Amino acid sequence: MIRNIFFFLSALALFSAVMTVFSRNLVHSTLYMILCFFAIAGHYLLLNAEFLAIVNIIVYAGAIMVLFLFAIMLLNLNKTKRIRLTRINLFAAVTSGGTLLLVFIAAIKRQAETVNPMMLSTDFGSVKFLGKILFNDYILPFELSSILFLSAMIGSIILIKKEHR
Repeated sequence: MIRNIFFFLSALALFSAVMTVFSRNLVHSTLYMILCFFAIAGHYLLLNAEFLAIVNIIVYAGAIMVLFLFAIMLLNLNKTKRIRLTRINLFAAVTSGGTLLLVFIAAIKRQAETVNPMMLSTDFGSVKFLGKILFNDYILPFELSSILFLSAMIGSIILIKKEHR
């Protein structure tokens, strides 16, 4: 039964992720992304990480997707503009894509030993366990991501102010 739910959620996540990328309408693309976030939250529920599932739904499917929808509506991105890729942009895209590919390959090679779910502690999905890991082992990436989100918010405000002038 759980295996069937896993395969259904996986197929739903993959379908909605592909439709997010290939959808021509930005609003439909955003709605497909929300569907993908719900499928990922279902995977968290299968892993008994209820807190992560709820946070995923509240933060990503709720707040960030509403922010995306408002940004699409405010910027009026329905105008068709032809985007020209310069050699610098193409080089940056290939370099960042290649770097991401190397990171994925390194992560797959490092994942030689698999973790048996039965060997995990009983408080694996709890808030206390997540807080200890997040604020002890991953404090630098946590703070860097908050700076990244802050700069993205400031950038969107600057874009909106330029559009209104």
